[in-house]
Amino acid sequence: MASLGHEIEVASLDAPDASHVQDFPLPVHALGPGRNVYGYTPHFAGWLGREAQRFDAVIVHGLWQYHSFGAWRALRASNVPYYVYTHGMLDPWFKRTYPLKHLKKWAYWPWADYRVLRDAAAVIFTTEEERLLARQSFWLYRANECIVPFGTNPPPPHAQALREMFLSAYPQLRGKRIVLFLGRIHEKKGCDLLIHAFADHAQRDPDAHLVIAGPDPTGWQRPLQALVRSCSLDERVTWPGMLQADLKWGAFYASDVFALPSHQENFGVAVAEALACGLPVLLSDRVGVWREVESDHAGFVSSDTVSGTQRNLLNWHSLDAVSKAKMREQARKTFDARFGIASMVDGLTALLQPQTAAATRTAGVQQNASGAASVASKAPAQKHPSVN
Repeated sequence: MASLGHEIEVASLDAPDASHVQDFPLPVHALGPGRNVYGYTPHFAGWLGREAQRFDAVIVHGLWQYHSFGAWRALRASNVPYYVYTHGMLDPWFKRTYPLKHLKKWAYWPWADYRVLRDAAAVIFTTEEERLLARQSFWLYRANECIVPFGTNPPPPHAQALREMFLSAYPQLRGKRIVLFLGRIHEKKGCDLLIHAFADHAQRDPDAHLVIAGPDPTGWQRPLQALVRSCSLDERVTWPGMLQADLKWGAFYASDVFALPSHQENFGVAVAEALACGLPVLLSDRVGVWREVESDHAGFVSSDTVSGTQRNLLNWHSLDAVSKAKMREQARKTFDARFGIASMVDGLTALLQPQTAAATRTAGVQQNASGAASVASKAPAQKHPSVN
């Protein structure tokens, strides 16, 4: 957005001396630190109320912390419209999996986040699936829903060099047909389903190898490694940890197929990145973009079960070389048509433009890396107003 001439400012619930605040490449108003898990910051609503008229629109990223309710307090009577990205936080999976937390949320839903959504100019979902699921979490729900597909940047060029870099770092993978999982190692991601399914796949394909790459924030990797040993897969599974920059892209380019059997995923940035590298994807029907992938034939989709994950791997294994090549070509086409960053910018600008056509600046509110922040954005009068 900034590269197109839009000006963006961030109002954050973080402490001013936080390292990610200091390193952020746009103006940041750090108004924290926020108190307790909710992140209450007494200065936030007052700051936004005073500064709102400098902006044309406000975008709130995420729910369940003070940045969303504080934005509602500051803007509910303002002529500056605000928009809300829920980022999957209304998915009923959380309701089923964490019923006590859901009960706690009900305690303040009617007077807080319900109002945030009700009074927003629009509530933005990144996929049709996310929009439909959001209606199932609370019976008290009212929102002006719209869909703006999420976007991400394409991979760097020189695919072969990036592939070689990854294989040089992990030489045991050279010559293998890699099934890649890349993301947080978390119970909602279905890594256990993938391991069970891969045990079946490994018997069909002696050159198949599973790579489970990502950070382990909850300590789930150790039980998963025990599962791998129980399946006699020690030599068939690699755990490289979190892959970043060129190594991450090299992993995509070195792999045969990407797998994400998640129980809940409102979008799945790693899915878009895999498609950008021409890598077909094997998804559960709980990953937000599954409808688009299935419609485009850019991969296979099944249930978030062991049998569903096995079916995806079998469907991929059963394709001949020509069919696999066509699916790889389609994967990149799907990324370009649906999930490139330009598509997201166009969609967001189109959404904001009718609301701000008479204004001369744009504003927004967003959640930052700490999970409790707001972003404000503005655009020059001669530009279409938009917010990131």
